[in-house]
Amino acid sequence: QVQLVESGGGLVQAGGSLRLSCAASGRTFSSYAMGWFRQAPGKEREFVAVISWSGSSTYYTSSVKGRFTISRDNAKNTVYLQMNSLKPEDTAVYYCAAAPVVTSNPAGYEYWGQGTQVTVSS
Repeated sequence: QVQLVESGGGLVQAGGSLRLSCAASGRTFSSYAMGWFRQAPGKEREFVAVISWSGSSTYYTSSVKGRFTISRDNAKNTVYLQMNSLKPEDTAVYYCAAAPVVTSNPAGYEYWGQGTQVTVSS
């Protein structure tokens, strides 16, 4: 069992930065791939980034490549999403999730956090 709690969301101007954190409970955190997803009002949940259990592999959706960085600290049971050069279209609720394998498919994730709101003003 893994419980996930996101933090770090907020209101930022376009071009600004935020760092999201996702704290996990449970001794098996380091065995899971961790992903970030987002959902804007009226839209489906969208894959943002994923990191392997070891941190050696990362993947991003094309719209955030070069701007967002996913990382993890298994000693702290935490995964991060550094978001730079934010755009208004990045506005969404951001969720972290845990999966047994690296995947961009939300159906492959077993555990989800409650989400944190990110709002980017123009």
